[in-house]
Amino acid sequence: MDLLVQLSIGSGILSILSLAVLHFVSSEFQPSWRMVSEYALGKHKWLLTCFFLFWGVSTVLIAVFLWNIVSSAWASFGTAFLFLSGIGAVMGGLFDINHKLHGLAFMLGIPTFIVGTLLEGYHIIHLDAWAEAKGPVLVITHVVWISCVLMGISMGVLMSGFKKAGYDTGPNATPPKKLPDGVIAFSGYANRLLILCYITWNFIIGYYYLIF
Repeated sequence: MDLLVQLSIGSGILSILSLAVLHFVSSEFQPSWRMVSEYALGKHKWLLTCFFLFWGVSTVLIAVFLWNIVSSAWASFGTAFLFLSGIGAVMGGLFDINHKLHGLAFMLGIPTFIVGTLLEGYHIIHLDAWAEAKGPVLVITHVVWISCVLMGISMGVLMSGFKKAGYDTGPNATPPKKLPDGVIAFSGYANRLLILCYITWNFIIGYYYLIF
C-alpha cells in the first residue's frame, strides 16, 4: 500500500514538473488564455504527453489504493470514478487536441474526478484512522469542484469576448494568434489551477496516509 501511494505522489510530481517546463520551452502560448492541451500545437508535444500520462497514473494509483481501504458501496463507487478520471487523463496524453477522442478524454477525466473526490472525501474523514486529516481533506475536496466551476465561468467569459470581437468560437475554430483587444482572459490560469487542485488532492490523500 505504501508503494502505491509513493508512486502516486511521485507521478504527480513528475506531471507538475512536465507542465512547468512546458511554460518555459513553449512560452509562445500565453498562460492567461491558452489551455494546457494547446501545448500539443507547439514543438514539445512529448512533454505534454508526459504531463497527461503522469497525471493519469497518479490518479489511477490513488484510486487503487483507496479501493483497498474504503468500507461502503458509495465509496467504492467513488473509487471507480477516480479510476475513470485517471484513464481520461491518460487518454488526454494519447489523443491530443487534434484528435476526435480528446473531447471524450476530457469528459472522462474532469467531471468524474469531482464525483469521486466528493464520495471518497466524505467517506474517509469518518474513518478513525483519518480523523486528524478531516480538515485538509474536506478543504481540498471542495476546492476541486470550485476550481472546475471557476474554469467553466472563465471559459464562458473568454468565448463571449471572442464573439464580441468577431472571432469564430465553433468546435473547429482556430484560436487567434494573440488575444484580441478588450477580451477578458483568465481561463488559462483557471485551467492550470484546476489541474493543480486535482493533483493536490492525490497528494493530500497520499501524504496523510503515509504520516499516520
